[in-house]
Amino acid sequence: MKKLNKRTKENRQNVEKRLYNRTEAISLLKETANANFIESVEAHISLAIDPKYSDQQLRSTLILPKGTGKTKRIAVLMPLETITSEYKDLADIIGSDDLIETITKGDLNFDILIATPDMMPKLAKLGRILGPKGLMPSPKAGTVTTDVMLTLEEFKKGKLEYRADKTGIVHLLIGKSNFTDSDLLENLVAVYNSIENNKPPGVKGRYFKTFHICSTMGPSIEIDISDLKL
Repeated sequence: MKKLNKRTKENRQNVEKRLYNRTEAISLLKETANANFIESVEAHISLAIDPKYSDQQLRSTLILPKGTGKTKRIAVLMPLETITSEYKDLADIIGSDDLIETITKGDLNFDILIATPDMMPKLAKLGRILGPKGLMPSPKAGTVTTDVMLTLEEFKKGKLEYRADKTGIVHLLIGKSNFTDSDLLENLVAVYNSIENNKPPGVKGRYFKTFHICSTMGPSIEIDISDLKL
């Protein structure tokens, strides 16, 4: 078993085995995010859902009010005749059949792929390449769109997709450890509200089980879910 270093031991000792209110939790997270680099801040939410049933699956998008602090490369796939300089200025990569050819070769130099509906049939054959990496555009993820400019602007502002994994847990990047307490709090509440508002229709009774936050190298801190309700 790997031996814990002094910093990790001290950080774990600073986290009590209890539920924290949201302001306490963020303050403690920033205190324990003391590695020698700017750590990411993550939320891990366990839900009382069984994703194997279609009416208990959770997949949606949200725009974090203060962004994630991480820059993502965005590629756009659209008909060649509709590509203009405005799209080129905003997208990191843009193309039509040439971009499909690039993807076919396994060159996936982007984090998000946005496509217009009329290009989706051409992408179908690339599911084995894009699917495993979570890059296949879809209406639920907001990445299949007829309004490319609006979608580009939203993702540039920090729009992100989330989904529950097969165990019913949502994992989300919600900021960086150098964000202010108020910025992290605003993002945290936005995450809670989005998950609450997108509750699957098949879920009856209790929905949220546990809500934890942590930094990249820091300990997990459990938040009192009732304190997230505004």
